Amino acid sequence: MNHNYLVVMAGGIGSRFWPFSRNTSPKQFHDILGTGKSLLQQTIDRFESICPIENIYVVGSQEHQELLREQLPFLKQEQILLEPYRRNTAPCVAFAAYKIFQKDPEANLVVAPADHIILKEKEFERLVLQALEESDKNEKLITLGIKPTRPDTGYGYIQFLETDSSIKKVKIFTEKP
Repeated sequence: MNHNYLVVMAGGIGSRFWPFSRNTSPKQFHDILGTGKSLLQQTIDRFESICPIENIYVVGSQEHQELLREQLPFLKQEQILLEPYRRNTAPCVAFAAYKIFQKDPEANLVVAPADHIILKEKEFERLVLQALEESDKNEKLITLGIKPTRPDTGYGYIQFLETDSSIKKVKIFTEKP
C-alpha cells in the first residue's frame, strides 16, 4: 500500500489578488497561467506520480464546496474536507491529518497550498519524493523553501544550519507578518 498522502489547502480567499480574486471565486479556482487548468487543478496534477488519487485530500471552505466539486469531480466526497470557518494553516492541517490517520496510521503527508506556481515540476517532484523518503525513515517534519530574490513581508523565511546534505536542519522559521 502506498502511504504517501497529499493535503491541498484550498480555503484561502486570495485577498492579495483582489479584484481578480474574490471571496466567491478565489485565485486557486482561476486559470492564471492560461493552461486550461486552475491553480488548484495544477496542484493536484503535480502530485499524480507522487501519490495515488485516492490519497489526495483537499481542505476548503464550505462556501466553496460547489467550486471544489466542479473542479475536482474525480475526488470522492470524503476526500474533500470542508471547514466551517477559516482558521489558517494549523487547524486545516490538523483536520486533514486527523481524517487521514483514521484511515491509515502509517500515512506520510505532504501539505501543499492550492495556489503555488511551480515552473520546474520535475525538480519539485524529485525534492518532494526525497522529503517523503526522509520523513518516512526518520519521522521528521520537512519544509520546502525557495531562495528569496528580495525581502517581502508577504512570505515567511527559513534560516537553516549549513551542512553538505541537501536536507538542512531548520534553525529559525519566521512566519510572514
